[in-house]
Amino acid sequence: MNELEAPYSRRLFIRHGVALASLAATVPSFIQNSAFGLVAQAAANPGLAGVPGERVLVIVQMGGGNDGLNTVVPYGSADYYNQRPTIGIQAPTAQARGQAGVALDLARDPGIGLHPSLRGLKELFDDGQLAVLQGVGYPNPNRSHFTSMDIWNTADTNGKGDGWIGRYFDNTCNGTPLPEGAISIGRTAPLAMVGKVQKPINFESADLFRWMGNDVDHRMEATYEAMNRAGVLPQTSERSEAAFLMRTALDAQLSSDRIRAAVERQPLATWPSSDLAKQLKMIAAMIRDGMKTRVYYASISGFDTHAGQLGTHARNLQQVGDALLAFQKELKAQGNQDRVATLVFSEFGRRVRQNASGGTDHGTAAPSFVIGAKVKAGLHGAHPSLTDLDNGDLKYTQDFRGVYAALLEDWLKTPSNKVLGGTFTKANIIKA
Repeated sequence: MNELEAPYSRRLFIRHGVALASLAATVPSFIQNSAFGLVAQAAANPGLAGVPGERVLVIVQMGGGNDGLNTVVPYGSADYYNQRPTIGIQAPTAQARGQAGVALDLARDPGIGLHPSLRGLKELFDDGQLAVLQGVGYPNPNRSHFTSMDIWNTADTNGKGDGWIGRYFDNTCNGTPLPEGAISIGRTAPLAMVGKVQKPINFESADLFRWMGNDVDHRMEATYEAMNRAGVLPQTSERSEAAFLMRTALDAQLSSDRIRAAVERQPLATWPSSDLAKQLKMIAAMIRDGMKTRVYYASISGFDTHAGQLGTHARNLQQVGDALLAFQKELKAQGNQDRVATLVFSEFGRRVRQNASGGTDHGTAAPSFVIGAKVKAGLHGAHPSLTDLDNGDLKYTQDFRGVYAALLEDWLKTPSNKVLGGTFTKANIIKA
């Protein structure tokens, strides 16, 4: 990937008198179409070919490898408590078991419950907005954080190629990038969002997504403002690098102004104060503003619980559940609850048996969640066996690419085979 193809993330980029922060580098088509022209095109034709304008996908990553067995708890299994004598979550009808609180019973599926900190997800489940996908994984699992994330990001078990969301845009937008089509909140843009043509906008906070040349030297401001007003750089050819940077600057400035204005509005729901909640609140604000973004990405870290798992895991799961509940309430207050589906995943699960440090080590299959008003709520797929193990690890029962296929075909309405490089059995998680 060369310099002009890479996504930029909160970095100061000064060249030819242009200084930008948190811009998303565009692609060579911007050499022929100014940023103003693309924005005008998007306004006149908000749904580019193959991209349904009414649908939004939000992806939430639980980084570090979430312990699936203590998230979706098989409290009806004695083997679970045998493998986890001190960190097992109590069964709701057997108070003496375990030492880690009482599972939130999923009454429609006796023997399976949610971690007690996931009251937000339990409310969504009871409200018919939460699909719990059990045993999600892939063949020949890899227990390296980096390799497994590459596999999830590329939808390729070798972890090679462009991101699956990037390929979605590349395959549906006829080679023309969708301005503001993909937005990632965080320090770096995930590989999942990067295609050959489509690149994500990436920023940590709306305040950082702005032109920062004036912070470096106040004398740059006049030049920058003059450039924005004129829409051209003097003595530059149409295909020069300077012209490319100018058009990138204009597009980034327009996106920056709109995004910062959107997130400054007061939310309609009450939000917790966690970092994940702040990310989802920004995403909800951009959805409310009517931006043409099709895919948003947020993340929370801290799930690599090798020691002293109980407290850390409980706190992290509470952040996840409470933030996602607030997000759904905000969407409902906006009237956008039917437009948004949210995927929640982690790169792998943990081993079945607890370790000597009161934690769990890197494992394999784990649950994922899909949330939304148009989601088929309930438990999906079989819970992995706790006795038929692969060298102490769970065997996956659902291929994660089948989850992607359902989101691509049934939600984003695009054929999945070109994006995923093959045909996979779709998870039945989206209402007709």
